[in-house]
Amino acid sequence: MTAMSLRSRLFLLILPPLLLLSVILGFWRFEVAQRTSETLFDRSLLAAALAISRDVAISGGDALSPSTRDFVSDAGGGELFYHVTGPGGIYITGYAYPPVSGNRTGEDRLNYSMAEYRGEPVRVLRMTESTTIGNLTGDTIVTVWQRDSDRNAFAAALARRAAALIASLMAALAFVVWFGVKIGLRPLNDLQDAIQHRSPDDLRDIRRAVPTEVSGIVATLNRLFGQVRQSIEDHQVFISNAAHQLRNPASALLSLAEVLPDVSDPQERRLRERELIAAARKSARLANQLLSLERLRYDETPTFDALELNSIAAEVCSDFAPTVLSRDIGFGFEPHPAPLPVNGDNVLLGEAIINLLENALSHGGAGLSTIRVSTMAEGRYAALIVQDDGIGIPKSSGQAAFQRFGQLSEGEGSGLGLAIVQDVLRRHGGEVELLPQDRGLVVKFKIPSLSPTAKP
Repeated sequence: MTAMSLRSRLFLLILPPLLLLSVILGFWRFEVAQRTSETLFDRSLLAAALAISRDVAISGGDALSPSTRDFVSDAGGGELFYHVTGPGGIYITGYAYPPVSGNRTGEDRLNYSMAEYRGEPVRVLRMTESTTIGNLTGDTIVTVWQRDSDRNAFAAALARRAAALIASLMAALAFVVWFGVKIGLRPLNDLQDAIQHRSPDDLRDIRRAVPTEVSGIVATLNRLFGQVRQSIEDHQVFISNAAHQLRNPASALLSLAEVLPDVSDPQERRLRERELIAAARKSARLANQLLSLERLRYDETPTFDALELNSIAAEVCSDFAPTVLSRDIGFGFEPHPAPLPVNGDNVLLGEAIINLLENALSHGGAGLSTIRVSTMAEGRYAALIVQDDGIGIPKSSGQAAFQRFGQLSEGEGSGLGLAIVQDVLRRHGGEVELLPQDRGLVVKFKIPSLSPTAKP
């Protein structure tokens, strides 16, 4: 489903209110035109009545002047009718039968009203003046009327002109809005073109002048580009380091495999086979560590379960004990007397404990004689401690020990053990620390413990 374009959206947001306003203005303008036409026609009736009354007084009722006749014949764009009576109601001039007036408005000597004339509604003005015609003195009544349809036609013409003007303005405004929005959105289109023409490998920040409203989007894109760029760089470094670390075990496996067919002495052959098996295990262990690192790196939503730290540590120590004892090294496990419920991933926590044990075994040195594992409760945390009496790690090198592929001395390890432990503990909301001693090393990690009511 394609969303409406921003240009169309802005056009629809701007134009409908303006159309509604134009309709309201149109109705208002029609009312104004109606009132204006009524005022103009009433004034034209009054002007015609005054002109007729003047001519009657001057001519003694004989005739109207040519200017007055021209005015009457085309007053305000419509035909005008008149009827004049002199003193005593004597008919003087005009149409014989004036319309019968209805309700009258205004002063007694100047009355406007609506009436019917020959079946049509008309507007009537009845004006009364005191005049002298010959030897007669009295009231002269001038009645002037005009068709109401002429007035309405005039009002409609005014309204049509106003509507045409409003329609023209709306059309011009719609044109301006449509192309104005297009011009206003040009920086967005330019930004789209710039991003579209970028190569997939170009993750540099966008450095273009954009409107203030778009600067937040550009900043977000730049931040995303930076994260992707950093992720790619980290991934490339990881692949390079992993390839370097896997090269030696693979070379060792290949060399042992090539030499083994030529060994005829049974005792020597058994020795080579054990070396081949050890090299294969080392490669498999390194591959598992690399997979663990990748899982920790990209698994953003791990599934945790209620576990018991004593049980996890006991299972790992039970599996690892033969390896330690086969090297004539003392090994012990001291669980906390009470259960230590935690929330976590059983495989990741087990991997962290194995890495601590392998780190002690691989880097303890020739003087290593004892490895001891213990668990304990420490406030709201459950802690596990791995202690050995080997050569240890200098305090100044503690931070470097947690770097990936970082090795402080030559040994059998891959340099991934403590890095994996640190990532696992961060994932579980815990922490790991090195506690150097005069002899050996103590590594302690702790993770939040569950409430006493939680059941592992």
